[in-house]
Amino acid sequence: MSAPRTRYLVVRILEACNADCFMCGYALSQDAYRFTLEDFQVLLAQTPATGIGYVRFTGGEPLLHRQILDLVRTGSAAGMRMSIITNGALLPQMIDALREAGLSQAVVSVDGASADTHNAYRNTPGLFERCVEGLAMARERGVLTRVNTVVGPHNYEEMPRLQRLVTDLDVARWELAAIKLGRPIAYRNPAHVRAVCDPIYEADPASLLIPFGKRFYGDAPDEQERFFKTGITPRPTPPACHLVGDVIYLDAKEGRGFGCSLLPHRSVDESGDGACLRTPSGWQLDTDEYRAHVARFRVAGPLVCTGCSPIAAGYSDLVARSTPVPTWCF
Repeated sequence: MSAPRTRYLVVRILEACNADCFMCGYALSQDAYRFTLEDFQVLLAQTPATGIGYVRFTGGEPLLHRQILDLVRTGSAAGMRMSIITNGALLPQMIDALREAGLSQAVVSVDGASADTHNAYRNTPGLFERCVEGLAMARERGVLTRVNTVVGPHNYEEMPRLQRLVTDLDVARWELAAIKLGRPIAYRNPAHVRAVCDPIYEADPASLLIPFGKRFYGDAPDEQERFFKTGITPRPTPPACHLVGDVIYLDAKEGRGFGCSLLPHRSVDESGDGACLRTPSGWQLDTDEYRAHVARFRVAGPLVCTGCSPIAAGYSDLVARSTPVPTWCF
C-alpha cells in the first residue's frame, strides 16, 4: 500500500484586491474581512491529524493582508510549506520579508506576454513589470516560482511568447487554465487554437517550460469536442476524482470548506455549497459533513463538474496511474 499523500490547505484570507481584472469578481474589492492569526493557529493545531503539509493563501490579493508576514511565519514555524497566490503588484517590495518569514512558493498570475497586453487584461498599469521583477527576485532568493495563466479567445495566440518568457524567467511551474465567465466561451476556430497551443505542450522540456496538467482544452478528442462545443473544461478521468479531499479549500469569511479549490467558484447547484467548518466549538477541518461532501465529489466530480482546472484533472490522473505526485504538484 502506498503512503498517504500530503494534503493541501488553501485559505481565502481576504476578498480585497488592488487589481481590476475583467474576469474576476474580486476586482478592486474593498471588502473589510480579514482571516486572523488566531484562526490560523487553531487550524494549524489540526494539521498533524489531517495530513496537511502545504498551506496556500489566496484572496483577493493576499499581500494586502496586514498580518501576511505573521501568517506565513507562523505556518512555516509549524512545519508547513507556505505558498501565496498573488497578482504580483506588491511582490517586489515584499519578497525579502516573505522569504525571511519562510515562504516556499510564490504563485503569480500572468496572462499576457507583454506589458501592453497583460496590463490591459488586468486593467492595472505597471502590473506586468512588477510581476516580472517579482518572479525574478523570488527565484534569486530561493523561493519556488509558478505562473498561473488564464487563457481564452482574447490571448491564446500569445501563449507561445509567454512560454518563452516563463522559460527565460526560470519559472518552476506554469499552468494554463481556461477562462470561466459564467457563460459559454466561444472560440471561432478550434483548429487554430490547437495549431497554436499544441506545440506548447509538445515542446522539448529541455529548452521550454511545459504547462503542467492537462491541456486547457483537453488531451483526449472527447474532451476537446466537449470543451469547444460547450465550454466544459477537462475533468479527471472517471471513475473517480483523486484530488478531492487531498485539498481542503477554506472560504474563511463564509466559514465553509470544499474538497477542491475549484468548487467554491461554481454555482451552489454544482458545488453543493461545500460544508460548514466553522462549528459552534470552533474551526474543524474534519467533520462528518465535510467527509460526505468529499465522498460525493470523489465519484460525481468526473461526471458533473464544469469548471475543473488542468492541474486538478492532471493531478487526479497521476494518482489513478499510481504515478508519484511531485512536490507542489497542485
